[in-house]
Amino acid sequence: MQKLTAKEEEIMSHFWEKGALFVRELMDFYTDKKPHFNTLSTIVRGLEEKKFLSHYSFGSTYQYYPLVSRDDYKKGALDNVVKKYFKSSYLGVVSSLIEEEEVSLDELKKLIRQVEGSSKK
Repeated sequence: MQKLTAKEEEIMSHFWEKGALFVRELMDFYTDKKPHFNTLSTIVRGLEEKKFLSHYSFGSTYQYYPLVSRDDYKKGALDNVVKKYFKSSYLGVVSSLIEEEEVSLDELKKLIRQVEGSSKK
């Protein structure tokens, strides 16, 4: 899965929350410093080229809708980070979190119980 820029992720978040939208509807989500319509339109078309969005045609205007779910994107982004920084080792990720004290012993025990519970299913 391709990586999105911060602006592309921001725009995709609107589609993930609201579903199908016209570009002019995206404009309503910006209160301060509204981006130019053409700028949003260009980014949306780029998201369509990357296969994150598709569209319905209504005459000469398009309503765009997401092809990739937020969960699928999160999983792909996490997989990319694990591959890039931890040599594809999820154990390496957990070890790093423990070493940096980002995960407590209680949280680690809870995670182990969750894993054991899901493996029994």
